Amino acid sequence: MRAADALCEALKAEGVEHVFGIPGGANLPTYDALYDADLLHIQSRHEQGAGHAAEGYAKASGRVGVAFATSGPGATNLVTAIADAMMDSVPTVFITGQVRTELIGTDGFQEADVTGITLPVVKHSFLVTDPRQIPAYIQQAFHIAKTGRPGPVLVDIPQDLSRADIEYEPAEGPPELPGYKPPTEGNIKQIRLAAKALANSRRPVVYSGGGVVNANAAQELIDFVTSDKFPITQTVMGLGAFPAPHDQWLGMLGMHGTRTANYAMDNADLIIAVGSRFDDRITGKLSEFAPRAKFVHIDVDPAEISKNVPAHIPIVGDAKDVLPKLTREYRALKADSGRLEAWWEKIRGWQSEHPLGYEDSTDSVIKPQFMIEAMYEATEGDAIITSDVGQHQMWAAQYYHFKRPRQWINSGGLGTMGFGLPAAIGAKVACPDETVVCLAGDGSLVMVCQEFATAAHHDIPVKVFLMNNGYMGMVRQWQELFWEKRYSSVELGDSPDWVKLAEAFGWAAMRCDDKRELTGQMRTAIETDGPVLLDVHVDREENCFPMIPAGAAARDMVG
Repeated sequence: MRAADALCEALKAEGVEHVFGIPGGANLPTYDALYDADLLHIQSRHEQGAGHAAEGYAKASGRVGVAFATSGPGATNLVTAIADAMMDSVPTVFITGQVRTELIGTDGFQEADVTGITLPVVKHSFLVTDPRQIPAYIQQAFHIAKTGRPGPVLVDIPQDLSRADIEYEPAEGPPELPGYKPPTEGNIKQIRLAAKALANSRRPVVYSGGGVVNANAAQELIDFVTSDKFPITQTVMGLGAFPAPHDQWLGMLGMHGTRTANYAMDNADLIIAVGSRFDDRITGKLSEFAPRAKFVHIDVDPAEISKNVPAHIPIVGDAKDVLPKLTREYRALKADSGRLEAWWEKIRGWQSEHPLGYEDSTDSVIKPQFMIEAMYEATEGDAIITSDVGQHQMWAAQYYHFKRPRQWINSGGLGTMGFGLPAAIGAKVACPDETVVCLAGDGSLVMVCQEFATAAHHDIPVKVFLMNNGYMGMVRQWQELFWEKRYSSVELGDSPDWVKLAEAFGWAAMRCDDKRELTGQMRTAIETDGPVLLDVHVDREENCFPMIPAGAAARDMVG
């Protein structure tokens, strides 16, 4: 068969049912093979949209997301999505067409060295040099993408090789990848040391991140945290792995986290980090981060351990394997739970003194925080929520109580504006029986509004709740607080008319500027067939608080 047909067969062998992408000259053989293949192709309107849709698919389902693009500009349009997937550890496979082999290196039409361009932002990449390599490369790509620390893998296929006839031999047995053997079990001696440190700790905090979600280890995390009365806080990527609200839940930590979570980290004597990276949005001023604490760091990626914060007890392994062992070892020690009473008294004091809240309007004006509360009520807290990046993302993390993993899908590491809508499309394709809501910002949505056409064309009934404040809100907030209100190039004005724009793409659309009607209109949008946009006009210059100013310590939160 043609190598392009073998590619489709190899994808099906990996369990692939859906792919996202756009055809072009260099990947036409692949699209010709798709014509007869038992794969559902979602035609995106921009390759970045296809890449983010593949991410949303993977994040919502836990399966590998797949996106196609042609050579040159098609492939380079994928780069942002690839980098996003790398930062957030999303299992994805990106398959690009390449110019014919005799044109490689000649600056041929639509040629780009995509393997070179993406080298810093992929987990691995394959450049096909022999069409017979394709079945094995696809098997290896999927194995690499979904094992160890998940991430994006690129497969670049020259057009002439994808047209070649080959004897199709399915890849059988486990892939042979010398040197790639990610550890999963964790060193039992280190785990016992961690258990003893926990038993001796008087002020412990469990700090978990997106790695717990990626490892499908939410239940193991719950079992560990509730094995004693351990306080737990999570990153924006980790939300949902531990159900909120809960008596042991401190809220999100970091730049826009709760004061309680950040103060607890600042005063802890032991921090158990699980599947988290100690990135700058968590630590604030690194030299003053958690100065009283020892650190247990559990991560499947050894490169993350001690990268930013030195680990006193490093444990390299998968959270799903390590956490049950740590729980058993801790329970065997029969530690005195009473030792934590003073710590909880301190924590309850912070919760009482610094509750998360805002000053609501006394008239019909919609505060952004109220919009999130209305969204929680309208969805009964049970929808898959995707978001763009900015104030609305942080408000959602603060006020929407995520109670299960893979319910909250956003761009955490790269912070990609425009992520929300295509990710929602991918999530809805992966989970057709779930309500999928994209909480969008107007600054982000305008960057990917062409993907309205994707949802309409394929009848993908996502709901977009647009938090419309006429600004690039987070940038405006920083200019207000740190740049003397010199608002430079952040005001978006009233254009476009979002209702008209959505209707032009075939969506149902409505507008709300009265908080008394908001929850009802959200319910109407959810109950309406097909894709729906709800344009919500909120208080334009509301700020997202509390926050740790850039470069400051957690104890110096403002707002």
